[in-house]
Amino acid sequence: LKSEAALLIALCDIGGVWPVMRVTAALTDLAVASVQSALRFLLLQEAARGRMSPPNPDCPEDGSGLIVLAMGKMGAGELNFSSDIDLIVFFDAGASTLAPDIEPQPFFVRVTQGLSRILQQRSGDGYVFRVDLRLRPDPASTPVAISIASALHYYEREGRTWERAAMIKARPCAGDLRAGEALIAELAPFVWRKHLDFAALADVHDMKRQMQTFRGQSEIAVEGHNVKIGRGGIREIEFFAQTQQLIAGGRHPELRVRPTLQALSLLASSNWITFEACDQLTAAYEFLRRVEHRLQMMADEQTHALPDDGEAVERFACFFGYESRAAFASDLLGHLNVVQGHYAKLFEGDPAGTAKLPAVDYMSGSDDPRLIEHLASLGFKKPLMVAQTVQQWLDGDYRVFRSESTRSAFVEFVPALIAGLANAEDPDNAVVVFDRFLQALQRGGRLFVLLSQNRDLVALVALILGAAPRLGDMLARQPQIMDGLIDPRFFGAMPDRRELSERLAVTLKDARSYEEFLDRLRLFGRESLFLIGTRILSGTVSAQQASIAFADVAEGIVHTVHGLVTEQFVGQYGRIKDQQTAILAMGRLGSREMTAASDLDLILLYEFDPDTPDSDGAKSLHGAHYFARFTQRLISAFTTRTNYGVLYEVDMRLRPSG
Repeated sequence: LKSEAALLIALCDIGGVWPVMRVTAALTDLAVASVQSALRFLLLQEAARGRMSPPNPDCPEDGSGLIVLAMGKMGAGELNFSSDIDLIVFFDAGASTLAPDIEPQPFFVRVTQGLSRILQQRSGDGYVFRVDLRLRPDPASTPVAISIASALHYYEREGRTWERAAMIKARPCAGDLRAGEALIAELAPFVWRKHLDFAALADVHDMKRQMQTFRGQSEIAVEGHNVKIGRGGIREIEFFAQTQQLIAGGRHPELRVRPTLQALSLLASSNWITFEACDQLTAAYEFLRRVEHRLQMMADEQTHALPDDGEAVERFACFFGYESRAAFASDLLGHLNVVQGHYAKLFEGDPAGTAKLPAVDYMSGSDDPRLIEHLASLGFKKPLMVAQTVQQWLDGDYRVFRSESTRSAFVEFVPALIAGLANAEDPDNAVVVFDRFLQALQRGGRLFVLLSQNRDLVALVALILGAAPRLGDMLARQPQIMDGLIDPRFFGAMPDRRELSERLAVTLKDARSYEEFLDRLRLFGRESLFLIGTRILSGTVSAQQASIAFADVAEGIVHTVHGLVTEQFVGQYGRIKDQQTAILAMGRLGSREMTAASDLDLILLYEFDPDTPDSDGAKSLHGAHYFARFTQRLISAFTTRTNYGVLYEVDMRLRPSG
């Protein structure tokens, strides 16, 4: 059956009946159906032996607690003709469908081994699919089926960047699909970091470089070139998309998609990449996938490399529809070079920009005349002072450098940092204020990585630190508020109240506790005030526009806090019949003339049925006392100091008899 389906799909591919991504989707559908059928067969056998009692005998996988995740190309719907299928099998140790005397782990391990055997065991008709179960946590020391609790513990404590990238494409494909979707949701905080994660760039690039070195694919070629893992190949396009999804997907849930081409399209529409890059990479991906398919049709094996000799490439080119090797090579090399260019720009930086950084040893200290001469050539009027300050940084005496990894990241960043500070309006003062900033900074590893990947921001940071000490203090206490400056939306129009509300909802969506909710509210507020202040400094908004923006942020936060406190309070004390509350904005918020330092002048209005003045909760409160307690809770939500400070100071003395 699999061979017949593969033949029909291949004919649709060769004949141009289907576009290449329809071909990959059909191959994936075939794999999913195979896994589901094999698993159902095995579970029905186990049920017949009395080892489990499925609620629905026709669908024994429903409610079984067994989860099969499709990973990689299968998860994304992008399988090729000779793909392995990458699976991870998890199980719920408390699955209620198992017989009382059945131990979950041995049971699910046996089922998983049976699944693998059915799919890849050879018979006279060949095999169905090769199965790879090695993407599971710590495959060298764990069984082929892992309990959900053990997996969550592993990912929380030991999960690595490549595992986060792999989980982008993870999709429940068989077993208890509802439980699988719940697991994917539970893994979201591991995969998608709350803040922009530029550290993922180095991790993913290192992995790609190791793959190329191992396979000997460091140069672009035609003969013998591997179109999957070689330079400019399919894997570079996938890494290009996945890495930027890892960087921004925490702040932008719309980027959390599995298919590569869909990810590229969304990255372009969100301004993380250009539409030109999206179009070029899409065309290259489709072309290279078609090349891969033809190679596998010819060899009937899992190969991604073109033939090593010119005559064989000539024959392949004809099979692919080209008149000659030269015509095929021209298109192939064009796509490979375009892909390699985009990949190198993202992962390896701007070669021209790197070349501009002279080979100066900043570790040599202020006694090195070459360093002094270099600093003077950059425009510093006090190069000796700058050299001495840099030496203090490199000595690592500041609190922020207590972590060796942070210090190492900073040492690598110093040349670009000095070059950026030299572009400030007053370079010498920029060094002084940055030094003061470093002394106040508590944690900086992530900030240094972020700035090293976005070097144009260094001069802007120097401007902020020198011209707006309040903003600099905010940045020193919460460096993650810098994320907003990298977000492409920062360069667009000021967000209105609707857009701010949408962003706030995304920020709060997966908060797991009241305390985390308050922390995220504060971080959102801090970042919003920081970004508005930065726009004022850069001259992109007027004072009046900024006042309105400050008021929009405050209004959105007040609305959110009111809803949160109401939900929490009603859960504890219940409701009073016909109760209603409203918050009246007074002062600067009421007139929409706020500044970054404004307090909130508020009045709480309420009403209820006077004939039924007691709340109906487990802890009942009487009318006036109920709303007095509610108001105290509301004020506390704004003013309680957490790790991220306070939201706003609140003044309610403008009420009657206040």
